[in-house]
Amino acid sequence: MKIIIHGGFFSESDQSHEIKTAKQNSLKEIAQKAFEYLQTHSAFDTVAYVVSLLEDDPLYNAGIGSQIQSDGVIRMSAAIMNGDTQKLSGVINIQDVKNPIFVAKDLIKEDDRVLGGNGAKIYATEHGFENFSTEIPQRRSEYEAKLNHGGKGTVGCVAIDKDGKLAVATSTGGKGFEIPGRISDSATVAGNYANAFCAVSCTGVGEDIVSNATAAKIVTRVTDGMNLEQAFHKTFDELKAIDGFAGAIAIDKEGNLYHQDSYPTMVFASFDGKNFDVFS
Repeated sequence: MKIIIHGGFFSESDQSHEIKTAKQNSLKEIAQKAFEYLQTHSAFDTVAYVVSLLEDDPLYNAGIGSQIQSDGVIRMSAAIMNGDTQKLSGVINIQDVKNPIFVAKDLIKEDDRVLGGNGAKIYATEHGFENFSTEIPQRRSEYEAKLNHGGKGTVGCVAIDKDGKLAVATSTGGKGFEIPGRISDSATVAGNYANAFCAVSCTGVGEDIVSNATAAKIVTRVTDGMNLEQAFHKTFDELKAIDGFAGAIAIDKEGNLYHQDSYPTMVFASFDGKNFDVFS
């Protein structure tokens, strides 16, 4: 049983020592809670729970604290994938829910498993998800000042459970000031993908991640026999060829963990019940 999580790129907001320390402490605490939860839950249930904790922390650009788009509205996206069943479900550009990842998880039982915009919101309302504004004053002031912190903030979790099953969940509040209707990578197999061999969650510039099919490439290469490190290096070499901005975390079926970013610094933490690894 192992957990690895990410909280986007450190460079997407204030780079002060205080913010860095806050993110290190937050990720370490969430990673420990994640591992404890994993003791009695499947990888699939765990990744949704963990991403909800990240969505609830305003340090990250997902759920509470999501970026505001160019028309003054917050729209969020999230997806979850079960490596055992290879089913993915997600929401794209959903508004006014506290935890998009839980709506995404709820959709796993449906025939139509990826919903967008108003349809996603209607589904959420009909299934008991309360109306909730995720805007915080910091995001409003950034929007009003037309600041743009680079759009590199997403959160994600990959887990392997006691039965060796893998799952991944990813959530984002967007890049900020984007054109309404813009689709990020988070609810696609480019940014969030898992099967029985490997699971990967990405963060960075969504357009670069989609162009490179980053998560799907890594998982496919591991499935075809590459080790995790080789699969990452080849995929990130291809990302470099388009000057892509991305980071990714992964676990393979043997419980090996790996992470890589194309530019500094993706914030991440992992925990195996004994040892923490936290970004520095």
